[in-house]
Amino acid sequence: MVGLVGLNGSGKSSLLRVLAGLQPATSGTVVASAQPQLLGVSAALVPELSGEENIWLGTLAMGMTPDDAYFAKERIEELAGLGDAIKQPMNTYSSGMGARLRFAISVAADPEILMIDEALSTGDASFAERSKEAMQGLIARAGTVFLVSHAAKTIEDMCTRAIWLDAGTLIADGPADEVANMYRYYAHSIALGKHDAAKKALERATAAHPPALSHT
Repeated sequence: MVGLVGLNGSGKSSLLRVLAGLQPATSGTVVASAQPQLLGVSAALVPELSGEENIWLGTLAMGMTPDDAYFAKERIEELAGLGDAIKQPMNTYSSGMGARLRFAISVAADPEILMIDEALSTGDASFAERSKEAMQGLIARAGTVFLVSHAAKTIEDMCTRAIWLDAGTLIADGPADEVANMYRYYAHSIALGKHDAAKKALERATAAHPPALSHT
């Protein structure tokens, strides 16, 4: 799994959107062995339709065949845990209910290249264990996984490789524990207003783990 770290506005989410074909690149070309999939289907769902109907829309939008979508429906409903509310319009759902349904639809996919943005919400605490198991299963099925996170600890725990972005520039690309630790020091320096120390941290990271490319 490849982790992407960087401060807000560094280009992490934009990079994932470019890789997924949802946003045009300002330069360069994306070359992939399969269609990268960005976890999340919010744009494909229609609030006026029922949760049940949105399962159909969401799974088809992710590229499932009608047969695959039909067989995925039961496990999506079970994971979302909405009960009879699945037959009600999504615009009657609480924010937590909507988040659970969106997540359940998203993890029904079976991508070769999966990209996960930490902005994805999974709803209330009671849903946490089921969502964790579903996410682990999705990651296990995927060939390559990109994970965006502000938290260096998350990258250390879940990834083997990390890429550090800063203002659209690739700063470092190397072992997750080393890059995440350097990023942690940099972010801490920025938070304390120690900009000279932060600048030196960027330079050390690039020298230690130089990226193959210089811009996203």
